[in-house]
Amino acid sequence: METTLRGVGVSHGVAIGEVRHMGTAVLEPPAKQIPKDEAGREQGRARQAVEAVAADLVARGNLAGGEAQAVLEAQALMAQDPELLADVERRIAVGSTAERAVYDAFASYRALLAGAGEYLAGRVADLDDVRNRIVARLLGVPMPGVPDSDEPYVLIARDLAPADTALLDPSLVLGFVTEEGGPTSHSAILARAMGVPAVVALPGAVELAEGVVVAVDGSTGEVFVDPGADKREALERDAAERRAALAAASGPGATSDGHKVPLLANVGGPADVPAALEAGAEGVGLFRTEFLFLDDSRNAPSQEKQIAAYRAVLEAFPEGRVVVRVLDAGADKPLDFLTPADEPNPALGVRGLRSLLDHPDVLRSQLSALASAAEGLPVYLEVMAPMVADRIDAKAFADACREAGLHAKFGAMVEIPSAALRARSILQEVEFLSLGTNDLAQYTFAADRQVGAVSRLQDPWQPALLDLVASAAEAARAEGKSCGVCGEAASDPFLACVLTGLGVTSLSMGAASIPYVRATLAKYTLAQCERAAAAARATDTADEARRAAQAVLSGE
Repeated sequence: METTLRGVGVSHGVAIGEVRHMGTAVLEPPAKQIPKDEAGREQGRARQAVEAVAADLVARGNLAGGEAQAVLEAQALMAQDPELLADVERRIAVGSTAERAVYDAFASYRALLAGAGEYLAGRVADLDDVRNRIVARLLGVPMPGVPDSDEPYVLIARDLAPADTALLDPSLVLGFVTEEGGPTSHSAILARAMGVPAVVALPGAVELAEGVVVAVDGSTGEVFVDPGADKREALERDAAERRAALAAASGPGATSDGHKVPLLANVGGPADVPAALEAGAEGVGLFRTEFLFLDDSRNAPSQEKQIAAYRAVLEAFPEGRVVVRVLDAGADKPLDFLTPADEPNPALGVRGLRSLLDHPDVLRSQLSALASAAEGLPVYLEVMAPMVADRIDAKAFADACREAGLHAKFGAMVEIPSAALRARSILQEVEFLSLGTNDLAQYTFAADRQVGAVSRLQDPWQPALLDLVASAAEAARAEGKSCGVCGEAASDPFLACVLTGLGVTSLSMGAASIPYVRATLAKYTLAQCERAAAAARATDTADEARRAAQAVLSGE
């Protein structure tokens, strides 16, 4: 009998296939004691397993490239955390086996993260995956991961670790559904980059029976269990219509009456450039440079390494616009040489621009590398700072850019509510704004983007978030400057229309979303987008905002 479940759609498209579950179970090692004279051998086993798992994660990242590489390298650093390893060795010294010591040490650290506030609690899934991999290696059992199958399937999991998501084979994995996660979680971002339909935060997802047929609509968040022939036909027809619309839409982003809305790509490095070019990106709206710095948490990358990576991206968009975000470290992206190790709440502490202003040599080196990389190229380089809170922050960043001899536009990311509310003040110091809606939602609603339990508050359709977007866009318009969106909100085609109606001047997203946004924008006039935006802001909930905007756009 056909039933319908609803989660959060995070990656467009429709997938129909049999359910296969992610293999994540790792047996709890027995709590047996070892003789003292075996402690040294067990500690060696533990260190070897940790290094092997870290090396495997880095290798997976190198294969995946781009955003996936940064995520996986962050996990490798987690595996090698010196405090965790010290705790493992201490437990072995008092009689635990290597596998039991790892299991217990990670359990203790897990409890600390889970109770340290929602932002850090969101790292628990990544920590569990690292633990499972180390314990599996010590026990000599298969690593947790994607099931073996010769036939295409829909993957079901409680949550997908980045190490698994990054290397999913789109020819076999038709789509995936998770019980945890949110619309801006690592897995959701990677799913959009891959172009795989995905639904997250679906209650009861792991209870779906192995082998049952499901239809996953990554646009609506609906999952149909045992869909009948009529439902399958309707979904496949809708999918075919979407593909036809995508194929018909080409060229620069614009509304049907010619209002230009440049469609840009979010990239993590040179590896993401081919997909952006194939999607017809008009430039880069967010170049996340932190992936370069995650190779070695103890030392900043050399000038030469930075220049080569930056120039590879800049050269791909001759006479195009490339917006580079300087290093955004801290919170879930700690760097030993840059971020404090003992902050009670790193998400609200010294991260982003705050870290760079505390270490001006790191900022100066990056800005100088960008200046060298852009030399002689016709590209329009723009450089922005993350986590700008006020005019003082904006001025400090602009002054640093000028002192480094950088010939580019200087901008500020709007990720903190104060920056949206006082955007006009910030624009006295910088030339453009870029709204990072992922963190802006997180800080507006005190709702960690990695925690599925608060996913309704991460929904970018929340009217309060739209109010903040409107505030920043209105300030930019008043100052005659630009205000783009580079958060995942831009990847929702209907929300892209609403953002355009709010006055946003460009949209940047994962490359796979660009054709969907281009095709949808081309259906509506600017006036329709403005009416849809007004209708959405007049509501009280995200669901009401979404329905109200779509009603306006559909002419209801």
